[in-house]
Order: sequence, then C-alpha cells, then structure tokens
Amino acid sequence: MSRLWTSFADDWRGRWWSLGFAVCVVLAFSQVWQAPLFGYSDTMADGLLIRAFYYPFYICGIALAVIAWRRLLSATWRTPLMLALVLLCLVSAAWSIDPATTIRRFVALFMTVLCAYAMAARFSWARLTEVLAIAFGFMMVLSVVLAVAFPHLGKMQELFPGAWRGAWVEKNALGALMSLGFVAAAAAALHNPSRRVVWGVIAACMVAVVLLSTSKTALLGIIIGFGGIAFIWFARKGPVIGIVLTWLAVSCLLGFGLVLVFQPDLIFVLLGKDATLTGRTFIWDGIRRVIAERPNTGYGYGVVWTTEGEWTPLAKIIRVASFRPYHAHSSWLEVWLGLGIGGLVLWAVVFAETWLKGFYRTFRGDGGYFALPFLGIFTLSTLSESMALSWNDLRWCLFVLVLVKLSLKGDVDSDEAEESETAQSRLLDSLGF
Repeated sequence: MSRLWTSFADDWRGRWWSLGFAVCVVLAFSQVWQAPLFGYSDTMADGLLIRAFYYPFYICGIALAVIAWRRLLSATWRTPLMLALVLLCLVSAAWSIDPATTIRRFVALFMTVLCAYAMAARFSWARLTEVLAIAFGFMMVLSVVLAVAFPHLGKMQELFPGAWRGAWVEKNALGALMSLGFVAAAAAALHNPSRRVVWGVIAACMVAVVLLSTSKTALLGIIIGFGGIAFIWFARKGPVIGIVLTWLAVSCLLGFGLVLVFQPDLIFVLLGKDATLTGRTFIWDGIRRVIAERPNTGYGYGVVWTTEGEWTPLAKIIRVASFRPYHAHSSWLEVWLGLGIGGLVLWAVVFAETWLKGFYRTFRGDGGYFALPFLGIFTLSTLSESMALSWNDLRWCLFVLVLVKLSLKGDVDSDEAEESETAQSRLLDSLGF
C-alpha cells in the first residue's frame, strides 16, 4: 500500500491543487450531493439554494482555467463549432419566450463548458482518467454506504422497491453514472500500470453497483464501454487489426441504425422498456407538434419546461402527453426545441466532429482509453435522455471535455506543454531564429 501511495504521490507532485479542484468540479456536476443534502425529491432542483451551491465549484473551474490558461486559449480556436453552439444559446434570448431565464441558464452552461475546457487543458489522459476515477469512486462508496446502512435512502421504496439508487433520486441515475465510472476506472488502470490493480478492482465494484441498480440501460452502457476499451487496445496492436476493427465498428453502427429505424421494438426489448419508452413517445409527439409552430428558431434555450401558462409550449405538450414531463427525453429534440433547426444542425456537426476526432486520435495513438467508450455510452443515452447543452450536468461536461481533449495538440499536462514550448523557443533562439 505504501508503494502505491508513493507512486501516486510522485505522479501528482506539484499538481495537488489541480487534482482537488478537478475532483470537486466532477462531484458538483454529478449532483451526488443533492439528494443526501436536500432530500430525495426533484421539487427543489431549480431552487435558489441549489443554484448557489454550484458557485464555489465554478471558482474551482476558474482556478483550473487560470492554471492552464495558455493551453486553454489553444483549445478555444481549435473548437470553433462548439463555441458557436454555446454562443447560440445566448443569442436565442432574442427570441426566447423567457429571455431572463435563458440568460441565467446560459451563465450556468458557460461555467459548465469552461470547467470542461479547463480540465481538458490541464491534464493528460493518464491524470485525467485518475481524476475521474477518484470522483466516481467517491460516488460509488457513498452510494454503497447509503444503500447498506440507510436503505430507506439508498434504495428505491415505491417504484422498483429494493433497487439501489445510492445518492440519487432514481436508480437509473446511479446506473448511468456508474457505467461511466467503470470506463473511467478501467481507463485509469490502463493509463497508470503501477496502480492497475486498484483501479481494476474499483471498476469491478462499479459493475456490481450497476447490477444492483437493475438498470438495463446502464448495463448495456457497461457492455459498450468494455467493447470500446477492447477496440482501442486491439487497434493499437497494428494497422491491419485497426482496419479490420474499424470496418467491424462501422458495420455494427450501421446495423444498429437499421434496427433502430426498421425494428425499434427490438431495441426497446433490449432496454427492458415498452414500445412507448415509458411514455417518452407521447412526449415526443407533443414536442413535434410544438416544434412545427417555430421550427427555425425554437423557443429559446432552457425555458420550455419551466415556463408555465395556458398557451405555452409546455401546456400544449402536456395536453398531448397527458402528463407533465420535465424535459424532452431526447437530446436531439431538446436542442431543436430550444434553438431551432439551425441549432440542431450545428449540434449534429459538433457531435460528428467529436466522433471523427475520437477515431482519428485513437489510431494515431494519443486518444486515450476514455474518449471512444464514453462517446458510445453518451450516444446511446442521447436517444432517450436530454443531455446535450445541459447546464450543471456531468455528462455534458464530459462530452465537451472529450471534444476539447481530442482537439488539443499532444497528450500532455498544461505545465509539460509550457515547458516543451519554452524549450523549443530556446532552441530557436540559440539557432538565431
């Protein structure tokens, strides 16, 4: 154990503040604190006290941005489409049905994106995966303690009684985050061989927690994550294997798309849901009718689900769905609903850009073990969850982080990048350039 600690301390020497800031940011956006502190209910999710809780963690993100400011500036001009998409959320205040709320939520979105840029700029994949593994490990331990010692909190009571929900209101939230935690811990094990056993055990524990949550979607996410990591590992064995695996991956994606279009019931059975996706299709029907009234501009960023009134878009969706939804349950419809067709197209381009960069950097050898598996899980989740452009949301933060990390030159820490640039500058000076 002392040898492990010595190895960990050596690798992180001089970077303890950055480690602490980053872990705090990840924990804040995971919302692991909300239910234990404020109760297992969604009623306070947009309250003033909840919003104020994020402010200290925004400061942590700003501190990381200051530490890595040179590399962060490099990241901005390498990701213009992402910045344009985020800026469009602010511009949408011009046609928003609630401009003040759009601006307020844009501020939270901007801070979420800033934190993602800062973490991507600050850390190499080896250190970044350990940051994530530490944060997800804390979430797992807290959830296990709540489920075992305080089952009235850590387990579902009315719906799906006995299923673990840990530190979150609903079991699927625990399962979704633990599936990402599995990928983070497995990637940390591969990036840090001296601590491979520790992170491997933690990854296995996260699989166990997913099973206890009974979330089939999360279990499918772990299968995708494991497959993604195996794909990267084999792809690095040589160009021939890489080409074969690429064709296999493309074939699987095309096959999945065909099944989704022509036999969607098979997907629902795999996810353990009925053909309405637990009422989601009724919500989508209402959203499509509302979008048809303002397809080009949408209704403004982040306001549809909280703007009450008899003639609001929400009221029309409720009349079609016959119940009150709280988001679109689809990242694609959510973006279209808020930003119009232009925003939807821009989001689709950013999404495709991230995938293409993920494949490119994987075969180049510096894409890390986290990016592609995460993108696979994220893509699956976008079909039935609203995550794109979500403020104070860990999964959106990680998506932006992955895009930025894949866009930056080289897989190094910000201080190592600055040292390299300084050395190159000195060499050029010595040569008279």
